[in-house]
Amino acid sequence: MGKTYLSIDVLTAAKERLSTVFDDFRHVYLSFSGGKDSGVLLNLALEVAREKGRLPLDVLVLDLEAQYQHTVDFIQRMADNPDVKMFWCCLPIHLRNAVSQIQPHWVCWHPDEKDRWVRDLPDHPAVISDEGFFPFFRRGMEFEEFVPEFGEWYAARHNYETCACLVGIRSTESLNRYRTIRSETKTRWKNHGWTTLTTPHVFNAYPIYDWTTEDVWIANGKRRWDYNRIYDLMYLAGVSLHDMRLCQPYGDDQRQGLWLFKILEPEVWSKVVGRVQGANFGNRHVEETGNVLGNIRITLPEGYTWKRYAKFLLATMPPYLAEHYRKKIAKFLRVWRKDIRAGKYPGIERIYDAADPRLEAARKAPSWRRICKVLLKNDYWCKGLSFSQTAREMDRQLALISKYMDL
Repeated sequence: MGKTYLSIDVLTAAKERLSTVFDDFRHVYLSFSGGKDSGVLLNLALEVAREKGRLPLDVLVLDLEAQYQHTVDFIQRMADNPDVKMFWCCLPIHLRNAVSQIQPHWVCWHPDEKDRWVRDLPDHPAVISDEGFFPFFRRGMEFEEFVPEFGEWYAARHNYETCACLVGIRSTESLNRYRTIRSETKTRWKNHGWTTLTTPHVFNAYPIYDWTTEDVWIANGKRRWDYNRIYDLMYLAGVSLHDMRLCQPYGDDQRQGLWLFKILEPEVWSKVVGRVQGANFGNRHVEETGNVLGNIRITLPEGYTWKRYAKFLLATMPPYLAEHYRKKIAKFLRVWRKDIRAGKYPGIERIYDAADPRLEAARKAPSWRRICKVLLKNDYWCKGLSFSQTAREMDRQLALISKYMDL
């Protein structure tokens, strides 16, 4: 389905959406990361909230420890704003480390690793570092678990009156974000396509979903809003406007920006590289090859088949990690063989050593090259084999982290 263009500019449209949220919902909070999108949304929401007499505005910040100092400074400036009531959460959250096979996950703000933290806890009254503050919290929760649990806690705190969470995602940022907006199966608030019911008592609202990157910076410039100054340094380093990202640096996608820490904030880089295993390797691999652990192109060593190469890669891994991948691969092969026998995919006759790259990329053909790519990318959840992470596996991984941390 094509786009439907409005007769008003995106700033006016976003303000109208925010006005609807404040009119329809008794309680509103905003999810803030310190990035450009959530920053521009926070500034705009404060303007509308001020007009509506809805100040202070509740703001959730989930601080993942390994941040640019400029990001921390921006968060603190917003926390100091008397119109903001911030929940600045610095809690031990379970996160992905995509630059190491030895330590595929880490826990930010873990109290037993205080001497290795990238930075000290922020000194601000809004900071929440007590693990007992939220009744739902447990050490090692996933980011994706914490966010909806916070929403339900927030709703319960307000007797389950209507609650909305403002989120600064834009549909042009990624296919997943576009799907969030375009999905026709999600429950909407009054049929507004820019809203989604995400927990039993909280609707997410995406007022700037139709903004472009240029719109964000035009708004900041024309309205003289505060923003994260790390973007100025990124621009000077030659990063295009569309490639500027802020996230914890060791994730599957975020590791591509590891090198920027070294250039933009070298004093932070020395701590980032010592926080988890593999950080310096990930940085060097990007610099030397331009290839992020197999994301672009993989080559087969001379004398190997892709199947033999996959078995070689598994043999070089730590035993517990190799077993994790073997189980995933076995399930992948079992499902494909069953579907091939059932004639589900005409033209696919077997598990190939290497299939048509276009079919592999579209995940429409099974092959050992596809398996090798997952192993070389350190794709722990095997998303390249059409798997996703599960709560059971997250619990198992957290138990492993705790076990080896004690040792």
